[in-house]
Amino acid sequence: MIERPVKFAHVPMTEPQVAEVGDISDRIAGDNMEEQIISALRTVYDPEIPVNLYDLGLIYDIAISNNSRVAIKMTLTAPGCPVAGILPGQVQQAVQQVPGVKEAKVELVWDPPWDQSRMTDEARLELGML
Repeated sequence: MIERPVKFAHVPMTEPQVAEVGDISDRIAGDNMEEQIISALRTVYDPEIPVNLYDLGLIYDIAISNNSRVAIKMTLTAPGCPVAGILPGQVQQAVQQVPGVKEAKVELVWDPPWDQSRMTDEARLELGML
């Protein structure tokens, strides 16, 4: 399965940290959190398209801070999308349901513009484009 690349950023804490044994389990939990966030994003669908937002390629960036705050940059298939007012809130709500996430913020961006090349192979198959 080939997935489109998603940029994950772990935002460093403002104070230098000395690695301790517990930090390894925190890092593993962080990786697991990324997977859980992606799973949560895959539960959100554009009501006009039978494919989830993540596989459509509408999620441009997921940043997880060391204090479990998540920032998501997403776009829509078109600037005039009729669900522009509700989809970012649905994304935020889905991510906030992930265990350990303290806060989720979603920013709607238009650059770069979305195009079909951002879709996963699974999304193309679902839409009959393969």
